Amino acid sequence: MAPNDSAHSTDEAGDLAGGRRKAVRYLVPLAVAGVAAGTIGLVPALASSGDPDLPKITARELIEKIAASDTQQLSGTVRITTDLGLPSFDGLAGSLTGAGGDGEGSSADPASKLTELASGTHTVRVAADGPDRQKVSVLEDSSEYSLIRNGDEVWAYDSASNEVFHSKEAGAHQDAPREKDALPPELPTTPKEFADEVLKASGDTTSFRVGGTAQVAGRDAYRLVVEPEQKGSTVKAVTIAVDAETGTPLKFTLTPRSGGKAVVDAGFTTVDFARPAASTFDFTPPKGAKVTEGDEVEKEAHREFEGGPQDFGGFDVIGEGWTSIATVEGAGGPDAAAPESGDLPPEAGRFLDALGDKVTGKFGKGTVFTTRLVNALMTEDGTVYVGAVTKDALVEAANEAK
Repeated sequence: MAPNDSAHSTDEAGDLAGGRRKAVRYLVPLAVAGVAAGTIGLVPALASSGDPDLPKITARELIEKIAASDTQQLSGTVRITTDLGLPSFDGLAGSLTGAGGDGEGSSADPASKLTELASGTHTVRVAADGPDRQKVSVLEDSSEYSLIRNGDEVWAYDSASNEVFHSKEAGAHQDAPREKDALPPELPTTPKEFADEVLKASGDTTSFRVGGTAQVAGRDAYRLVVEPEQKGSTVKAVTIAVDAETGTPLKFTLTPRSGGKAVVDAGFTTVDFARPAASTFDFTPPKGAKVTEGDEVEKEAHREFEGGPQDFGGFDVIGEGWTSIATVEGAGGPDAAAPESGDLPPEAGRFLDALGDKVTGKFGKGTVFTTRLVNALMTEDGTVYVGAVTKDALVEAANEAK
């Protein structure tokens, strides 16, 4: 029989690079929501070939097994399906960041390219050899986008446009030390990265139980079911398929409280725990490729925002666990309440129109941008409230802040 146990509570256990200034206050909540949704969320994409008969294990023991997992080398193929109820991101990211097509930026810049993972279905090939060598390749019908870290060198290549983005990690330039922000925070691309984020943020606001067994990518696995115990969260449950032998998460599924199919599904279709060949992480820009250096993009972004993201003012978090709400102040003011039609690309305008919902409260007036998982409230004074919580929870938080 597949193991199962009762619920356990435990404490063991997300910048836009360009854009017109008038549009900033509208893009901030969308950027935050997109990254947050990619960070938190994942319907089962992989067919199960029968539930294996495995030794019984408690939820605590399974969490400890994940924590103790030290998988440093692996390669495989992951399928990620995301359904946030959003218009397609295709072409939108480039419009917002100025990447590709107009001679500005680079279509290979991860700041814009990886946001595409927050919508639709994507096949991703991954490889890792310790903390300093990783490769992630997003496979399309007739092209491939690859992000490669090899020591302190970071390369990104878009074969469709033959463009390359290059940067160095912290410490690469001794005469000009930099923070480790040569690249923006990346969206998770493996089930383990998704699982780590959920377990790290769970605290004592979460119930854990073992929900049986499964076969994923030909390997026996336990199912760890993670459920919020707080009201107001848009998350119903997260299910993590954990490799029975290594403790490595093989699949991650998130279902929304609103019902229907899962928000996102990420799981290995093939996986190999042998060390990948060293040549896997080698990269030389192809002949004729346009190469953009990360330093150039960073300088341009600082010029666009007249000093950088610090112009947005304070950042704080209200609440805890699954109902945490991030607040961003200074994303704009009353004089920037509505961008003129010429200020935003058509794709961005349609995107905003599809999401906006006007609300009022003690805080005044505002607009709620909604998805199936992450919602964001932007008030007239330019304060943004965002989280995996209901619209009512956002309005309540804004009211209490006044």
